[in-house]
Amino acid sequence: MFEKILIANRGEIALRVIRACREMGIRSVAVHSTADADAMHVRMADETVCIGPPSSTDSYLSIPAIISACEITGAQAVHPGYGFLSENQNFVQILEDHDITFIGPTSEHIRVMGDKITAKETMRKLGVPCVPGSEGGVPDLATAQTVAEEIGYPVIIKATAGGGGRGMKLARTAEELPDAFRTARAEGKSNFGNPEVYIEKYLGTPRHIEIQVFGDGKGNAVHLGERDCSLQRRHQKVFEEAPGPSIDAETRARIGKTCADAVAAINYAGAGTIEFLYENGEFYFIEMNTRLQVEHPVTEAIFGVDLVREQIRVAEGLPMSFTQDDLEINGHAIEVRINAEKLPNFAPCPGKITQYHAPGGLGVRIDSALYDGYRIPPYYDSLIGKLIVHGRDRNEALARLHRALAELIVDGVDTTVPLFHALLQEPDIQKGDYNIHWLEKWLETNLGS
Repeated sequence: MFEKILIANRGEIALRVIRACREMGIRSVAVHSTADADAMHVRMADETVCIGPPSSTDSYLSIPAIISACEITGAQAVHPGYGFLSENQNFVQILEDHDITFIGPTSEHIRVMGDKITAKETMRKLGVPCVPGSEGGVPDLATAQTVAEEIGYPVIIKATAGGGGRGMKLARTAEELPDAFRTARAEGKSNFGNPEVYIEKYLGTPRHIEIQVFGDGKGNAVHLGERDCSLQRRHQKVFEEAPGPSIDAETRARIGKTCADAVAAINYAGAGTIEFLYENGEFYFIEMNTRLQVEHPVTEAIFGVDLVREQIRVAEGLPMSFTQDDLEINGHAIEVRINAEKLPNFAPCPGKITQYHAPGGLGVRIDSALYDGYRIPPYYDSLIGKLIVHGRDRNEALARLHRALAELIVDGVDTTVPLFHALLQEPDIQKGDYNIHWLEKWLETNLGS
């Protein structure tokens, strides 16, 4: 067993890992910037280390600072959470060089899946269905035009190193392609230091379905069903549920086994998520995230497992505590992401929390680092909480979400809670009949954003 784990993150995900450590009898180390000196994850950890000023670049993204914190505290392992350094292969390699365990996959797996072209080629070879598109990077506009003509418009141009919706441009016609191609390359270079792009067929009304996988690094892997993350704004998820309303048991078993077999074949270790676009009964691979997802609690709810605990066990060299046959879906779960943002433009809204009350009751969980008097800093992501509900079926989960949102109090700043109150009144949401374009169309119609 590890005696001490450092959490290289902040906010609710740092709290999530601290709680798992405490249940396992492992001491936790919180790192923080000067702006987070009074943060809840700092208050709850067994030890704390200040690693720099407010800027993420000089604190949570500073590899030397985090290595120093490990050496100062004697932490034997690092849990990266999500975001920041969670998918940074260089960070993992440096930890390995310092004999510090990274709680996650190997640096090689992060490298392969972090490059969208390599990931797609790897998955295709492993039998995972992929979106039609270029075989690799597209070096120039002439090649882009040839590829687009072959697969047919509309097409989407994506930065190889992109993520979070950046470096993605749609070309519905041949006339739109030149500008989309140049813009995607420019965004890839400015945001990720890599101008390379590739081209895929643009699907009209797909759903965003992701498969949760877990491997032990020794050739064994399982899948934990799917999550539907189709409700998105600017490629950012806001509402996730499991199981997916559009996926039946036979389809789930088929795509789940395909994904589990793929990660087992490469000896993948820890939690991972294989993301697809799903349209007309067909799955099309888009990327693999080699980390814990923001929306992992809905999977935990329906399967009754602790994915963070499992990550730590596997990193210690222990076998997974469950097999595929042990995993049975129980009910339905929904998560909504609560951001400190002002509607209708979703502008970040940092500030002081004057009153905070978390909802409770059967089937309700909230992952948040808020407390009365806490001041949300302006330097980081605007996510301030995740409200997760679990019911015997989807209708019960929706009813609990409606009730829990009414109980939640966050005063002092604007939040996205009113958005979810409004969405729950929509017949399409009540029926589970939506795709990846639904929310943006609704926002344009109802909020003008």
